[in-house]
Order: sequence, then C-alpha cells, then structure tokens
Amino acid sequence: MPPTPDPTPPGAPVPGRAVSDRARADVCPGALRLHAADDGALARIRLPGGELTDRQALALAEASEALGDGALETTSRGNVQLRGLGSDCAGELAERLRAVRLLPSDTHERVRNIVASPLAGLPDASGPDVRAWVRELDARLCASDWAAGLSGKFLFALDDGRGDVAALDADVTLIAGSAGEGEGEGPGPGPGSGSAAPLLRLGRDAYGHPVEPGREVTAVLDAARAFLDALRTTGRRAWHPREVPDLLPAGTVALPGFAGEAPALGVLPGALSVGLRFGRASAAQWRALVAASAGGLRLTPWRGVVLPGAAAPGLAKLAQAGFRTEAGSAWERASACTGLPGCAKSLADVRADAASALDAAGAATGLPVHWSGCERRCGHPAGRWVDVLATGQGYRVTVNGPAGASGAAVDVRNEQTAEAVAAARRTTK
Repeated sequence: MPPTPDPTPPGAPVPGRAVSDRARADVCPGALRLHAADDGALARIRLPGGELTDRQALALAEASEALGDGALETTSRGNVQLRGLGSDCAGELAERLRAVRLLPSDTHERVRNIVASPLAGLPDASGPDVRAWVRELDARLCASDWAAGLSGKFLFALDDGRGDVAALDADVTLIAGSAGEGEGEGPGPGPGSGSAAPLLRLGRDAYGHPVEPGREVTAVLDAARAFLDALRTTGRRAWHPREVPDLLPAGTVALPGFAGEAPALGVLPGALSVGLRFGRASAAQWRALVAASAGGLRLTPWRGVVLPGAAAPGLAKLAQAGFRTEAGSAWERASACTGLPGCAKSLADVRADAASALDAAGAATGLPVHWSGCERRCGHPAGRWVDVLATGQGYRVTVNGPAGASGAAVDVRNEQTAEAVAAARRTTK
C-alpha cells in the first residue's frame, strides 16, 4: 500500500488539482505527540527504511504490553503504531524508545519519514544497497534545524532502481541507477560504478533531475529545503510539493513507469517475507518474528515484514503464528481503516467485516481494495483501487476510488460484500 493521501481541506480544489494553501495545522502523531483516539492514545514511531534491530523490536513489543493494548500496527510508510495507550504514559514511552535508540531527536522525530526498497542489498538485488543512504539521510535530517519545519506527513523515498517505493508518490524520491524511459538502461550496480545517474523526483513530476553520484543525500536534502524556502518566499502554506507544483523546478529526464510491487511472500533469495493482516500483530507474533530473525527486521510500506538472512524452516513457524506466507489470496493488497471501536467517526467495525469478506473470497485477487468507516477514507491507496465505504446500512463498493470512479456504485449489505468486492477487483478499466 502506498502512503495515505491526505484528506482534502475544507474549500480546497477537487481531487487531482493542486492545493495552494493549508488552512489547518499539521497534527500528524508521533512518538512524543500522541493522538487521542476512542480506544486510547496512539503513538507513531518513525523507522527510517522500516528497519528494526531485534532488540528494538522486542522493546516495542514490551511497550505495547506494558503501556498499550498489547498489539503493534505497521503503517503504509513502514512505521509502527502503538494503540490503547494511557494518557499519562508519554514520558515512560519516550524513555523506553530512547533506551533502544528509537528516539534520536525530540525535535525532529516526526519528520523521519523515509521509505526504502525493502529488498535492497539482498543476494538478488541488482541495484545498490540504499540503506547507507537511509542512515545518512536520517542523521542529517535530525542535525538540520530547518528540517524541523517539514510536515510530519512529508515523505522521502529511496529506491534501489527496481521501482517499488518510487511508485509511492513520495514528496522527494531518489531513484538509484535509473534511466529515462526508452534509453535502454536498467538499474546498475550502484553509484560511482558506471551505472546510469541517479534521478531525483519532486512530488508527482513525470520528469526527474539527474544527480551527481556521491551527492545523492545532499540532493535530497537540498530539494526539501528548497520547498520550504519557496513556501517562505511566497507566503504560501503546504505540506507536500505536489500541492504547489508551480513552485518546483521542472525535471529534465522522462521517468519510466514504476512497478510499485510489494516483496513476494515466502522464501526469497537471502530472506523470508511475510504479511500482516491489516498490518496488525500481537506482541506474541512480534516475538515470533524476532525468533525467526537472523539479525533484524525490515517493515515494508505494504504492511509486510522482510527478515534478511532468515532460514527457510522459519516460514512454517511464522505461518503457525498467524502471518500470511503465501501469495494469491484475497488478502493481497487489501487494507482497512481502524473503524469501530477505535474511531468514533466510523460507521462500522470495518476490519471485522473486511476480514469476513476476504476470507470468504478465497483466492480472488486484482485491484487493491480498501475498507473505510467514513468519508475520510483514512489509509486508502493511491492510483486505481476498489473503495468499500461504510454507509451505516452496509457498504458502497466503487471501482477506482471516489475521485476517478468508473461504473455505478454498488450498495450491499454486509453478507453481500465479498461477492461485490471480488467482482470489482477483477475490473480492468
């Protein structure tokens, strides 16, 4: 799943057109700024590149049990959320995170939004291991006073050339060893080794900016700072470059289409890959991941987990623990908002309803599908998708989401949802 598109502010243009001004403050939650939900406070812990050491993963499991509801949620940016927290636990949570180096900066913790190709550096990777860029970008972000002015929603993507995270509509995307469409060059072995020049993409521009090898992270930071400088100069307010495309320098190299594919589930060359239902796992399941680990976890933006170096026999144990380990089920590219009882705005327990529909659908796959409890559609994917919206009497199923809907919306009762969703996912137009 790609990162959550922002709700349209009151009075903003229709979807697909630029938003020229933000009339409300950025209230994106963090590890220190907790969000008050119906099921308790929520904390969002940024994990640059989705990476966790075993010790850090265990610390999060312990925090979820001691302070929250005993479960952990992965997000569409490869971060982790703890829910059901007490309103007075912020101090203790912060100390737990600091102890395992998950809170390196109090002032910049919400802007550490960095996604990276989760299979980078594994034996079959043809591009560079972008994790070095992740670490450098994170350190320099935290050390830059100006970076604290970025929105908590601002996203950086570091793609190793395979085109997975480059498809996520990040605010600044660095594509390693990439070439313009039709130039006949694929991903190379990495910067400085004869590969095509890395490309920098700003917002949703169809063209990229060539980057001098060795200056990749500097170029990423310069682009983010230039965005803030342009806002300051013009007096405009925005969270994302795509909201003010007229302020951005145009790229010069045509970008290819990006695959945007999540890692396959199961045994991969040099790793295991599993999926989480709606990105949620109990603390016991989290410990099962650590038990199967060979030295760390990589959370993916598609609410999965890659375990580099993990042995194949561990996959059966992870399947027994409740993780998705086989491709081809209706659960592929399926997501849902929190719904009841966690969100007061929801009209349904969408996760329970969605789970019933997905289990009933068997092996039906196709377009991404997202269940929403209200018109805000929190967490929905970008691009073409099946919108399943709670109405209070059932669900309304629409192909391609609300902005680019094709065909008539189908209103169904809960027991009819599985058939309607399966049919909509098979739509190709």
